[in-house]
Amino acid sequence: MWTTVYVASGKEWAIEVENKLIAEGFLVKKELVELGDEEEIYEILVPELEASDVQVLLYELGII
Repeated sequence: MWTTVYVASGKEWAIEVENKLIAEGFLVKKELVELGDEEEIYEILVPELEASDVQVLLYELGII
């Protein structure tokens, strides 16, 4: 099962976060959640078993 570990504002930022996680060896996918007039909101998802490790990495990278 996939679990949301981060919500990114804007496609470019979502791609950057996704690429950083992939570079660290994680399986990642992003899904468009909302398409507003001014911004796009994306969920960054990883397998449930990797979620806690990914959150630690996001913290270490200064993303969260």
